[in-house]
Amino acid sequence: MALKDSKKQIGKNKNFCQSLAHALQGIWALITEERNFRFHVFASTFAFIMGIILKIDINGWLWIATAMFVVIAAEVLNTIVETVVDLIVDNHYSILAKKAKDVAAGGVLISALFAVIIGCLIFIPSFFKLIR
Repeated sequence: MALKDSKKQIGKNKNFCQSLAHALQGIWALITEERNFRFHVFASTFAFIMGIILKIDINGWLWIATAMFVVIAAEVLNTIVETVVDLIVDNHYSILAKKAKDVAAGGVLISALFAVIIGCLIFIPSFFKLIR
């Protein structure tokens, strides 16, 4: 057991490649363990495909990309909050832990509503241009 634990990194990363490897492990954890993250990636992919089909202009792409990344970043922050809260409370109920998790989830909801509004403002007019 001690030999296995001795291979765990507890200090700073030694170089960029090590930092990059940890970042990629974090993204892989999001993809494999977080259902809502996968949903947001799917929704972003759908928005990207719709942008191609509807031939949106560069300004539309900038807004769509902003909305996509805001939602994904909010989901990442929500996952961080949930993980740290779970680490601290260790399976005990805490009203403050609940509040932290609820507020983080609310942030994701606000960002998702922002993305829906942006999508409607860009895609609806583009759709009507396409069908004329």
